[in-house]
Amino acid sequence: MNLEGDNRLNLQLRLDFSSAPTGEARQAGREDIESPSAVSEPERPANTRRTMEDVCERANLKKALRQVRSNKGSAGVDGMTVDQLGDYLKQHWPVIREQLLNGTYEPKPVRRVEIPKPDGGGVRKLGIPTVLDRFIQQAVMQVLQKQWNPTFSLHSYGFRPRRSAHQAVAQAQQYIAQGYGWVIDLDLEKFFDRVNHDKLMGQIAKRVEDKRLLKLIRVFLNAGVMENGLVSPSVEGTPQGGPLSPLLSNLVLDELDQELECRGHRFVRYADDCNIYVRSERAGHRVMESISRFITQNSSSRSTRQRARWHDRRNGSSSDSALRLVRTSSA
Repeated sequence: MNLEGDNRLNLQLRLDFSSAPTGEARQAGREDIESPSAVSEPERPANTRRTMEDVCERANLKKALRQVRSNKGSAGVDGMTVDQLGDYLKQHWPVIREQLLNGTYEPKPVRRVEIPKPDGGGVRKLGIPTVLDRFIQQAVMQVLQKQWNPTFSLHSYGFRPRRSAHQAVAQAQQYIAQGYGWVIDLDLEKFFDRVNHDKLMGQIAKRVEDKRLLKLIRVFLNAGVMENGLVSPSVEGTPQGGPLSPLLSNLVLDELDQELECRGHRFVRYADDCNIYVRSERAGHRVMESISRFITQNSSSRSTRQRARWHDRRNGSSSDSALRLVRTSSA
């Protein structure tokens, strides 16, 4: 597992959402951001939590914009750059906010980008949302992460506040020092390409009651992918490249984390890399087979191929079991 290079760049930038172009539009924009009552909101069921209001809260939006700006990144399918986002929001935010609050916002397709893997083993496919969609995803992620993060496993280290790759490495080294020298190495990268949207939305619905937010996440999942000028529908998978993707990935794999904890396994997971530490090769084969059965039965994907590798950390030797498992589950 390569757990290095988890540096994050944080720049403090400022945007005054309250400004608008001129005259009445300026006043409307100011009132809309600073006062939730400025926009007429549709009637909602009494038991629906108002999470979208938290997403659209001014402090949350300013934090989201700072993060999107600091992350930089390339333009999406509409060509808008990060530097252009602030002026665009000043002009169009009241309309966007109303769409978010009444459940009618429609994101644009993501732009397909392929980047080489650090180890030289092929490419990783990313889906780059527009900067506006990245801003909205970031605002959503900040609210949901605050609610979900305390419920995630202590053995999960990737893309979580105050947790790092260095901590994951330190924990792995501690397991090895305790005599757990055999490692089951699960590379779950392809898992996210086959995530079933209905099952994922079912997992999210257990944690989110606001129907507008559930609909927004669904349309982000179904936004489509533009590649070579053509848009293909998104029928499965969680596109990797937007701010919301790491949080959804951690949610998808939380079920695996909880199962490993219940079984008392010593493990470390960082995003789509999961290592389970055991004392012997025999125990490793036994655990690998049982975990394979669990993933087959509980996977959110229709077909996930995984490769299991064996490493003896004590003497540096390794062997490839060449075991390939095909995962299937009902859609």
